[in-house]
Amino acid sequence: MGNTSGNRNRLKLASYNIRKAKGVDRRYDPGRIIDILAALEADVVAVQEADFRWGDRPGALPAALIAGHTDYELVPVAQHPDSLGWHGNAVLVRRGTIVRQVTRLTLPGLEPRGALRIDLDIGGPFSVVATHLGLTRYHRQAQLAAILGAVALDDYPTAIMGDFNEWSATRGLDPLQGDFAIHAPGKSFHASMPMAALDRIALGGGMALTDGGVVQTVQSLRASDHLPIWGEVAFTPRKPAN
Repeated sequence: MGNTSGNRNRLKLASYNIRKAKGVDRRYDPGRIIDILAALEADVVAVQEADFRWGDRPGALPAALIAGHTDYELVPVAQHPDSLGWHGNAVLVRRGTIVRQVTRLTLPGLEPRGALRIDLDIGGPFSVVATHLGLTRYHRQAQLAAILGAVALDDYPTAIMGDFNEWSATRGLDPLQGDFAIHAPGKSFHASMPMAALDRIALGGGMALTDGGVVQTVQSLRASDHLPIWGEVAFTPRKPAN
């Protein structure tokens, strides 16, 4: 769970497109992905490309490795027993975190895409949406609009994070404007030569980014074609209306 300072809670959020644990060196190595995830020491991690696409979409990381070598718990979102996520999106939370509800969102587009809304109790309701947006701007905007519709009626802190697949620093994420502050902690793609901030964290009202960055280590530069991003956020918990 995050630290509480005065009436403000502080959390470390992270997002990582693990590319099914296949590195830029073409090696499938789930162990190094696990090491990177553990070193993040985040409260919540959104993981993209967590499952393979064939058959029953088996997980790219052994669940036993997550349980045995990290301080995370895998939020149960999968619909297949061997999968980690929903449309490749998985969510890890610090062990002991209270998960109130899981909502699977099917997003519009030519290719199957989805998002996960995870409602947590962190001194009060807190919602995280984990997603991997599509390859065209038209569909990304439709997908963001669908996500916004799924959280619009709530008045408690919400963070949307994942691989937004948007190369522009100023365009393409219009549906979130006005409701969310969009942060790109740094250039996260391509890991071998970072040139684009594809991975982002969008924070709803009452939330502030206090620090953030991209993890560039010898291991992370090889483990996937994306680098992990992280952000420390402060927010004031709000109690539910009923």
